[in-house]
Formats: sequence, structure tokens, C-alpha cells
Amino acid sequence: MSESLHTVETTAAAGPDRPELREAIQEIVDSGFAGVQLRVNDERGEWVGTAGVSELGGAAGPPADGHFRIGSVTKTFTAVLVLRLVAEGRIGLDTPADDHLPGFGLDRRITVRMLLQHTSGLFSFTGEVYEDGTVVPGGVPGIGKEWMDNRSRTYRPEELVRPALSRPARFEPGTDWSYSNTNYVLARLLIEKVTGRSYAEEMHRLVLDPLGLSGTVVPEASPEIPEPHAHGYYGYEDAGRWTVADTTRFNPSWISAAGDMISTTRDLHAFFSALMAGRLLPAPLLAEMRTPHPKMGYGLGVFVEKTDDGATLYQHNGGFWGWAALMYSTPDGSRTMTGSVTCGDAELDLAATVRAFEQVKQRLVKEVFGDGRTAPDRPTG
Repeated sequence: MSESLHTVETTAAAGPDRPELREAIQEIVDSGFAGVQLRVNDERGEWVGTAGVSELGGAAGPPADGHFRIGSVTKTFTAVLVLRLVAEGRIGLDTPADDHLPGFGLDRRITVRMLLQHTSGLFSFTGEVYEDGTVVPGGVPGIGKEWMDNRSRTYRPEELVRPALSRPARFEPGTDWSYSNTNYVLARLLIEKVTGRSYAEEMHRLVLDPLGLSGTVVPEASPEIPEPHAHGYYGYEDAGRWTVADTTRFNPSWISAAGDMISTTRDLHAFFSALMAGRLLPAPLLAEMRTPHPKMGYGLGVFVEKTDDGATLYQHNGGFWGWAALMYSTPDGSRTMTGSVTCGDAELDLAATVRAFEQVKQRLVKEVFGDGRTAPDRPTG
């Protein structure tokens, strides 16, 4: 690992220095990730820090408010968009999804709520891992060289979901929980069917533009990412050799509304704090969104998490090949943590990368939210 990976640059927009956060993001880089950018907003003000490098082989650190691929944090945006349409009376949360998507042969028992909460039982088009460890590939190239060879291909949403719908369901609708990207691409198709406008247009109309989220992008099939940005890297085996590829630019249509968006730490803070404070959804719908399924604590597009000292947090994180994103908030939106982590050249397989990222999240959550101070479990507006 190059020495430049061990540099740390921090800036504080407001409030005192936070040495514990500088130390935490330094440890993330030392564990093998290329770069980190982190933003914390709380009663002490706003703290923004970066560590590592923007690009392997370079000396410059990641931009403090750079753009990054947010992966499955997109699901929270998609869920909010659906719920905004529910608030407008365009969609019924407990009506059959088949009412709006009659051409897909969906089980009539699958409701819009089940799509958002991952209780539909639908097979995920990105593949499934069963409880006995069996891995079943999905309908799109998911990992390794196969994914790299197809990273410029454009997929239509229908191409993603139809092969998955032909697979046996994981369980009867509403009887269990299983994270499935198919649910959120169907949610996109539902949005477009109901409104007659594209997913991107509706996202701007109901979420991005009202909040002024100018740094957030719905890329569709574009491989571009706005400047400034760090670079993401994906390590995989090719013909028995470890290969590291720059995955900054690729066509994200293979994941669609389940994970294609680009944002910044500033925009994620503005979005999530507004959502938690009740400025995006009527109180009854926000309560529905934040009601967790007992199996994994998943509401409608958000995870409900308890800290070691009993505080409630709402979060959704995301990952792409080369990228990971963090988005956490207290129930009233008064304390948030948003961030991006880019992978480097450490020889970590997928499982090892996931484990390393879990350690990253645990360390940061402890530093930001683990002091026993809890915010009111209700929106303030």
C-alpha cells in the first residue's frame, strides 16, 4: 500500500475539532480502503473530514464534498418518492402492486408496502444467498470479470425484473423478509406507470428540487459522475490473478432505482435530516416508513437500528463495486452522519470487503451516536 494512503486531511465547517473522528477515518484507510469522506451534523455543529487519497497512486485527498455513488441508499429516495405519491392519493400503500403493473403477472397478494419493505418474497435479480449458504445467480452479471465485461451495457428496468419474476418466490407474500433489488425496480416501474413521467423527472419534482439537492444525480444509463469526485476501485480474480480496476465510470442501469444514484455528504445530510424531521412526508406516512419488520428491522426504505446503549437510529447504507455510502440519523434529524468510502488495492474478496465495511460502520456509529444522548423519537416539524 502506498504511503500516500496514510495521509489525513480534515476541515471543520463549524464547531470544534473532532480528534476522535479524525482517528476513526484514519483507521478506515489503514485497514485497506483508499479514501473516506465524512460529514457529521449535531449539537456541536458541522464537522467534515477526509482521509486517504482521491486516486490510487496520487497524493491528493478525497474532495471534502465530492460526488460518490450511493448504492442502496437510493432505496430510501425511491421509497420516499413512492410515499409522496401515496400522500398525493396516486398510489395506495396496501393495494396490490399488480393493479398498477398488470403486465408482469405479479401475485395479487403482493402490495406496494411489501415491495418497499422487502416482504414480497420476490427473487432478487442480482442473485440470492440462501440460509444454507447456497448462492443462486440472478439475471444480470453480478460479480468479477463477468460484471466488468458488461459494465457498459444498458439494461431496461423490464429486462432486470422479468427473469427474476420467472424464478420461484422465496416465500409467500407477507410471510417473511428477504432483501431483494427486484422490489425497488418494480417500485420505479410503478412510479412511471402511475405518473406517466420518468423516475428521474418525478424524483426531481417531489424530492430533489424541493430540497435544493443540486449535488444529487439520477444517472439513468450515463456512466458519468460530476466533478469533484474520488475514484472507486474493484478488486477481483481474473484467470487466477488478482486484478484491480477503476470503477469510477460505468453504466449503472444494471441496478436501476435499487441503487443507481449519485450524491454528496451535504445532500445526504439535507435529505435525511429533512425526512426525519417530518418535512418530506405527512406524520402518519413517516410513522409507516419507520415501523420495522421484526426480522431485520427494515421499515419502508430505511433500517431501524438500536445502539449498544439503547438509542434508536434510522439508516440506510449502500455499496457498489468500488464504493460504499453511509447515511444515519437520530429520530428527529438533529444528528446525522453521512459519508463515502472508496475501495483501494487491498486484496480483499467480496466477503472480506463486507466484513471490513461492517467494522467501519460500527466504529463510526459508536463515535457519533454512542454517547447515550438520545433525540426525541418524533419529527420536530
